[in-house]
Amino acid sequence: MTGCIEETLPTQIATDDQLASSAKATEALLWAMPAYFNTYQILPSRQDYDWGYGSLMHIRDVMTEDMPIVYSGSGYDWYDSWETNKNQGDGYMITQYHWWYYYKFVQTANNMIGAVNAEAANSLQLGYLGAGHAFRALAYLEMAQMYEFLPVEGFSSVNSSGNDVLNLTVPIVREGMTEEEARNNPRVTREVMAEFILEDLNKAEEYIVNLKEASKTLPHQDVVYGLKARYYMWLGDYANAKTYARKAIDASSVAPMTEAQCLSTTKGFNDLSCWMWGSQLKAEDAQVKSGIITWTSWMSNETKYGYSGQEPYLMINRATYERISNTDFRKKMWKAPSGSLLEGQTPFINKEFGESLPVYASVKFRPNEGNMDVSNVGNASAFPVMRVEEMYFIEAEAAAHLDAAEGKRLLETFMKSYRDPQYVCSNSDVVEEAVFQKRVEFWGEGLTFFDVKRLNMSVTRGYPGTNFFDTARLNTNGRPAWMNMSVVRQESDNNAALVGFGNPDPTDFYIPWVETKE
Repeated sequence: MTGCIEETLPTQIATDDQLASSAKATEALLWAMPAYFNTYQILPSRQDYDWGYGSLMHIRDVMTEDMPIVYSGSGYDWYDSWETNKNQGDGYMITQYHWWYYYKFVQTANNMIGAVNAEAANSLQLGYLGAGHAFRALAYLEMAQMYEFLPVEGFSSVNSSGNDVLNLTVPIVREGMTEEEARNNPRVTREVMAEFILEDLNKAEEYIVNLKEASKTLPHQDVVYGLKARYYMWLGDYANAKTYARKAIDASSVAPMTEAQCLSTTKGFNDLSCWMWGSQLKAEDAQVKSGIITWTSWMSNETKYGYSGQEPYLMINRATYERISNTDFRKKMWKAPSGSLLEGQTPFINKEFGESLPVYASVKFRPNEGNMDVSNVGNASAFPVMRVEEMYFIEAEAAAHLDAAEGKRLLETFMKSYRDPQYVCSNSDVVEEAVFQKRVEFWGEGLTFFDVKRLNMSVTRGYPGTNFFDTARLNTNGRPAWMNMSVVRQESDNNAALVGFGNPDPTDFYIPWVETKE
C-alpha cells in the first residue's frame, strides 16, 4: 500500500483538484469503484491470474475442497500454487497479487470517501459517499478474513521472528492518511478491525438511501444489510447476522434464481439482473479484449477460446457432488457420471462439446449469450458479488447456532421452495448441513473459503476415488494453514510496523494423500 501512495492515480480516478473544477469528477469517483472489480494487469509483469475481483474469488475457491482442477502438466493452470499449497510465503508474486489488489481497491474507495464532506454534501453526494463506505467495507471485511491468523492444528501462530500474530488482521488505511503514517502502520487486531468496518457499514447504511443510480454494479440498501450480515457471521454474532440477513431479503428486489435461470445455456449465471450486486464486463474492457485473461475464460468450461474450455477444466469435488440429492436441480450444473440417474440431464450449449468435458465438469457459468466461439461476445459477461440466496443461508445458519430447530425449519423452507421440493434436513448437525448446502449454492463464487476458515472446518481432498490431481490431495484437521494468507514482504520493506509481524509461511505444511494399494 505504501507503494500505491506514491503512484500516479489511474486515469479513471479523479484528483481533489479535478473535483473542485467539475461536478462530473465526483461521479467519476463513484464509477471508478465498480470499474475496479474488473481491473486488469496491476502487476509489473504479465500474470494470467491478474484480472480483478473475479480472480480473487477463484483463488479462494481453489483453496477449499470443492473445486478440483483437471491438470495434466500442460502449464496452463495459473492457479496451481494456490491449489497445492506451494509458494505461499511472503516473497512470491502470487502473494503480492492479492495484497496489491485489495489495497488498490481501498485506495479507489478512499478517493471517493475523501472527496465528499458529509456535513456540506448534497443528497447526491451523500449517496456516492455511502457507496464509497460500502465498497471499502467489502474490501476490509474480505481482507480481515483472509489475513487474520486463526489457530491451526499443529501450526504455531508464532512466526520466525518470534512474534505471536494470532488474531492480527491487516493495516487500516483511511482516506487522507499521509505517507509518513502509512510507513508505520501496524496490523490491527480483530477487535480494532471490527470497529473500523462497522463504522463504514453504519455510514453506508445512513447515506446510501440517497443513491439514485439503479445499476446493480453499485451497492444499495439491501447490499449494505447483506454486508452487515456477513460481518456479524465473521464475528459470531448470530443474532445480528440473522436480523440483517432478513433485512437484506426484505429490502431486495430479486428472488432466488429459478431452475430455468440457473440452467439457461444463454443466461446461466451471467445475468446481472438476477442478483443484489454484481459486476458487468463490456466488450471494450481490456480484459475482455485479451481473450483469455478474464472471468469467462477462467470460469466457463464451455468456451473454445478460454483457459477452462481447453484445460484446466473446473470440476466439483466428487464427494460433494455425490452428497447432493438427485432431486436437487443444482446437481445438473455439473456433468453426471456415466450410468448415473442424472446422466444426460445437464444442458450444454453444444452437446458434442459437452460430451468432451470430463465427468463433474461445471456448466454453471455460461459465456455471455451462450457464445462459446467469439471471445469479445462471450467474455462480455457478468458475475455475482452478492446474491439474495446467500442471505437465506446466513439466516438459516445463524438461526441454527441459536436454535437448531429454527435453523432446520428455515433451511428446509428455502430448499423446498427454491431448490429441491423433496428436501429434508436429516443431518443432526444443522450448522454443517446449512454450510454444505451453501457450498453447493455458491460453488465458484468465492464464499466457501470464509465459512471453512471461520468455523474451523477441515478440507478433505484425498480419499479413494478422489478427482483431485495428485499434488492437490491435501487433507487437514480443521482449517487449513494456507487460509492464514501471508503478508507480502514488499509491504514490510516499506512499512516499519510490519517488520517481524507477518504470518508464518504455510507452504508444504501438508503432505499429499496417497492411496495405499492392498
